[in-house]
Amino acid sequence: MKTDHELLSAFAPTGTLRASINLGNPILANTDPATGRPGGVSVDLATELARRLQVELELVVFKSAGESVNAVAAEQADVGFFAIDPLRGEQIAFTAPYVVIEGAYLVRQDSSITAMDEVDRKGQRVVVGKGSAYDLYLTRELKQAEIFRAPTSPAVVDTFLQENMEVAAGVKQQLQADAQRLGGLRLLDGHFMLIRQAMGVPKSRGDKASAYLGAFVEAMKKSGFVAEALARHQIQGAAVAPLEPAPGA
Repeated sequence: MKTDHELLSAFAPTGTLRASINLGNPILANTDPATGRPGGVSVDLATELARRLQVELELVVFKSAGESVNAVAAEQADVGFFAIDPLRGEQIAFTAPYVVIEGAYLVRQDSSITAMDEVDRKGQRVVVGKGSAYDLYLTRELKQAEIFRAPTSPAVVDTFLQENMEVAAGVKQQLQADAQRLGGLRLLDGHFMLIRQAMGVPKSRGDKASAYLGAFVEAMKKSGFVAEALARHQIQGAAVAPLEPAPGA
């Protein structure tokens, strides 16, 4: 079935669908050590979207969420994969989430901090990835603790240790992996936020494009595509987001 001209112009004005891929979140994308190519749930979704639109796919790869968001907001990419956040929503039209991820806190084994409600206190410094969903959320929510920004989310724990900070914040799975890699660290129980990962398109591309992308995400959840991608890439700790109610339901 031919994709109509208006949609093609909205999603692929250059003739190619440029998908912004963020390597800063290992649940969404990683680099294959053997080939050097990016792969993961977000790459699978981008590939399927391009197939349905009947256009070529170009992956525009970034090391951090902030860079990935900026590329779509500046229309240097046509679609992207981000945590939903009101600040990002000023320029990007988000779909409903396709996966939900936990944001967690990490401390040293001998830290006096034992619970999440002890983090937001004077004199405590919390390290986050610059421009990440955690950065945006904690910037709004933390009233007494100081936020320190690492260049990317994967660099958070190394920065936390090098700078002798009190708390590291980020994707629970990334923090768990770093704790196992380095030793002497522990995660606080629970999560400080649930990250709703969605697809997004520049708002300037119009309502038809955002509606199409929203319907695409719901179809990918309903068909089992997202669940199968999570399983295929051996992703732990991310759940497929619930289906959105049908209009008028």
